[in-house]
Amino acid sequence: MFLILSQGTMLVPPWLEPLLKTSFFSICQNHGNSCRSEKNMYCLECNDGSFCSNCRTSNHKDHQVIQIRRSSYHDVVRVSEIQKVLDINGVQSYVINSARVLFLNERPQPKTQPISSVHNYNNYACNVCGRSLLDTFTFCSLGCKVVGMKKNGNASVTSSTDQINEVHSNRRRMTKKRMSQSRRGEREEWSEGSRQEMVYPPSSTHETPLPSSTTKRRKGTPHRAPFGCPI
Repeated sequence: MFLILSQGTMLVPPWLEPLLKTSFFSICQNHGNSCRSEKNMYCLECNDGSFCSNCRTSNHKDHQVIQIRRSSYHDVVRVSEIQKVLDINGVQSYVINSARVLFLNERPQPKTQPISSVHNYNNYACNVCGRSLLDTFTFCSLGCKVVGMKKNGNASVTSSTDQINEVHSNRRRMTKKRMSQSRRGEREEWSEGSRQEMVYPPSSTHETPLPSSTTKRRKGTPHRAPFGCPI
């Protein structure tokens, strides 16, 4: 858990940063033939890497262990587990498979966003990576919270007025930047579409009239048959 000292500073637990750097979901070498050989466990007491559920039964039976899950190829942990050992205040949570979870680390995001996302943008963003947030949170993941605390110097738990103002200033600046990039992309798409849809006129404006099928043609001057000779 993040510990609050008398000076108002916060200590990061010794297992948190190693947890964020740990690789999960590989096959356990000791239990490779088991159906539960996926390494998705982490012991907060031993702090020595990931292991599978079989290793937990044999080596970490009475230890404090959390289970890591995966969402869209990114590691997450359930709020119900992590909030018992860690202060998760300010970190955005998500509901995935009917369970509320937190992302362990920052997720990659596209450099530019479509114009539709800007219209729905709610001016909330991660104070570290700038990812759009759903509500008035400060960080998108536990990793960003650790980075944010280190940037604050004394890693204060309660943000001062200057720090709060700086957070809002950064959010407004990132919002303006995203909107500017999206508008520029929209103008480029409109210009390209206009060039493709342009219709050029024919080289000559004179049209050749089509021959009329209703015109009557004379067959020639009619001739009267001669009178017959008398007998």
